[in-house]
Parts: sequence; structure tokens; C-alpha cells
Amino acid sequence: MHSFSRAFQSDLEDLMRWRRDVRRFRSDPVDEALLQECLDAFLLAPSVGLSEPWRVIRVESDAARAAALDNFTEANDDALQGYSGDKAQLYAGLKLSGMQDAPVQLAVFSDEGTAKGAGLGAATMPEMRRYSVVSAIMLFWLAVRARGLGLGWVSILDPARLSRDLGVPANWELVGYFCLGWPETVDDSPELEHAGWEARRGSLPIETR
Repeated sequence: MHSFSRAFQSDLEDLMRWRRDVRRFRSDPVDEALLQECLDAFLLAPSVGLSEPWRVIRVESDAARAAALDNFTEANDDALQGYSGDKAQLYAGLKLSGMQDAPVQLAVFSDEGTAKGAGLGAATMPEMRRYSVVSAIMLFWLAVRARGLGLGWVSILDPARLSRDLGVPANWELVGYFCLGWPETVDDSPELEHAGWEARRGSLPIETR
């Protein structure tokens, strides 16, 4: 088994620490060759039964972007209604999407009906296809960050509505909507932590059975 140097291990830990969910982007365009380098990380990802169920849609047209932004705005307004008092005030002040600024926007789906992989490993746990997509997204995220770019995961959306608006096949399940571009600033701690929404754990709780 090949092992990596301590310097590489330290750099990898730094990369994971500095991987952040970015919501504030500069308007500078992203070079297509650089973007493709990042997207190629999907090809290195593990997947159940080698099914490679990820399906990536670039959201570029004004109509598609407007529909996605309207979707987020309505879902975010609905989410605000679930809070009250100080928590509602704090939520209302959070920036939870970079959709108005990010030059690159991607919708990533899991093809739940793919024939690739012949169902291996997914018969008892079909959700493994979506887990595989999440694994691919994380490799993509690290590739993006390593090149100085930022990625933001927008989860406050109606997935069925977005699927209809983008006209994807019925057996594709939305995993995430992503904003990508050059970040305004970089930080090694979550923006939600800075805002006082929640604190990150300092240690991992492990139970034994």
C-alpha cells in the first residue's frame, strides 16, 4: 500500500480545514479548462457497483437561473417561518446562497434508474447511489478548493420543482445545487459559526456496542 509523506498528509489536512461552504463570490469568470479539471474529480470517485450515478447539469440560461433563484427565495421564506424570536432574526440575516453572484451553477442529480453497475450493492440499500454522488461531490469540492475556487451547496430548495424546471428525467433525484466561483474571502471556519448560528464540535463522539 502506497503511503504519502507527512508533508502531503499535512497539506491534505489543511485542504480539508480550508474547504468551506462559500456564499460570497466575486463576479470574475472561471476559466473553462480550470473548471473541467475540477469536474474530472467526479471520474475518480467511488460508486456503488461502479454505477457512476452522478448526473451534472450546468445551469446557464437566464430562465433556468431565474427559476432556481425563485425556488430558493420561496423555500427560504418558508424556512424563516419555522423560527421565532432571536433565532428568526438571526436566520433572516444569514446569506444562504451565492446564486445571484456565482458565475458557475450546477445541479447534481443521482440517476436512480441507471443500468450501469447492474444493481450491485444497491438492492438492499438503493440510497447508496445518492451516497455515491455525495462522495463524488466531496472530491469535486476538494479539487475546487485546491485551485483557489469556492463552492457553495444550496439545500434550501424544492427539489421536485427544480427537477421540473430543468426538465430532467423522472428517475433523477436532486442531490444538490452548487454555486462555484472565486470567493470574496477565504476562512478556515464556517460562516455559520461566525454568525453565531451553531458551533462546530471539537471532538468526535464515538459509541461502543
